[in-house]
Amino acid sequence: MNDTTRPLVDSDALARLQAWQGRSETLADDITAAPVRALSATLDRDDAPPAPGTPLPALWHWLFFLPHARQSEIGEDGHAKRGGFLPPVPLPRRMWAGGRLAWEPGNPLRVGDKVERTSTIASVTHKAGRTGELVFVLVRHEVRNERGLALTEEHDIVYRAAAPRSGAGDAGPPPTPAPIPLPKDGAFSRDIVPDDVLLFRYSALTFNGHRIHYDRRYVTQVEGYPGLIVHGPLIATLLLDLLRRNVPGAQLARFEFRAVRPTFDTAPFRVHGKPAEAGADGKTFSLWGEDADGWLTMQATAVLA
Repeated sequence: MNDTTRPLVDSDALARLQAWQGRSETLADDITAAPVRALSATLDRDDAPPAPGTPLPALWHWLFFLPHARQSEIGEDGHAKRGGFLPPVPLPRRMWAGGRLAWEPGNPLRVGDKVERTSTIASVTHKAGRTGELVFVLVRHEVRNERGLALTEEHDIVYRAAAPRSGAGDAGPPPTPAPIPLPKDGAFSRDIVPDDVLLFRYSALTFNGHRIHYDRRYVTQVEGYPGLIVHGPLIATLLLDLLRRNVPGAQLARFEFRAVRPTFDTAPFRVHGKPAEAGADGKTFSLWGEDADGWLTMQATAVLA
């Protein structure tokens, strides 16, 4: 095997990364009102001002337990340098691939709660696919308030190899996943304009320094993408926001989502939803994102309590 085909993560490197499995950390935080007000404005909602005791909408816990790496600990991509709690995967392009969440009945997170999150590295796996070498890190979270367990979450992180370089030194276009056709006959939909301000505000609210979301020179010349990348968690949040707008009073029991294709700020995109056909229980909804070319970008299932 020559240097151009030798994997960056061989069996020995994978074994070293898998030594992180089982590591855990616990963080404490307070559910405060200011980020809740700010995300409501960012999503263009006309919500009543949050007060102590206001239930936190599903996925809005991502406004809390934020990473606070010192400036000297930040890598070129705007993330914290490799190592620490997450394993030091040598593949430089890191993205949120999906997740699964379950809310405890009768114990929603509320404004004013003192909360604690315990996170554990559940697995580290490696594969070589059509789009290149990949490492997947699965992190399990348990979020508790003063009343006990409120939320469990599985968070999928994917690491990819660097984009190929052109003769001029710029990154060439990275391999893209094969396009997947959309589900048919959405019952409700919404158009989203992913302008720089929306992406900046969501990055600021989640203290996300990843440059692919706001630094156009970096994302096009270093990572090789055609434009700024819309945050996967933002798209997931927009999917559940669409559900809230069309199913008043919806309370989530479970939610799972999977990013299947990146969404760029170069054109508007759409989010869709409909009651799921399987089971026809009235509590299960299919949700999905559609890019400007008409391809599936994210697929999700929401189950109401």
